[in-house]
Amino acid sequence: MSPRDQEVKKYAAQNRRARFDFFIDDVLEAGIMLTGTEVKSLRGGRASVNEAYAGLKGGELYLFNAYIPEYLQAGRWLQHEPKRPRKLLIRRRELDKLAAGIKQKGVTLIPMSVYFNDRGMAKVEIGVATGKKKHDKRETEKERSWQRDKARLMRDKG
Repeated sequence: MSPRDQEVKKYAAQNRRARFDFFIDDVLEAGIMLTGTEVKSLRGGRASVNEAYAGLKGGELYLFNAYIPEYLQAGRWLQHEPKRPRKLLIRRRELDKLAAGIKQKGVTLIPMSVYFNDRGMAKVEIGVATGKKKHDKRETEKERSWQRDKARLMRDKG
């Protein structure tokens, strides 16, 4: 398979702290319903999903608290609300599975990234996660530091 055949992702926003703050059990891709100015603004790359989460509302999956700034080139009447809830598009079977997972104690849906796929469609990568305790975060940091030092030692040795 050549590199051109692989899916190319153009990231609009990434949640880099998600893997540090949560244990990610499963990752799935969902479509997102956006207005025209939201798509234009996302292509500018200034969106943020760091404080966002996904949840059920009226039997459907929504993305809450994701910040997509206003598109300044659009008219005043065409603007969107920057932190409005946005509907996520997934299959019914996946939604039922996620709904059962959310009802479990401590399971959260965290947006890992927002990107455009090779067809130009906006997608959200959602992680099914459980929160880490402080000692888990320390352990993760210790392991990451050791891996970095080990790579440095191997590189210096030859």
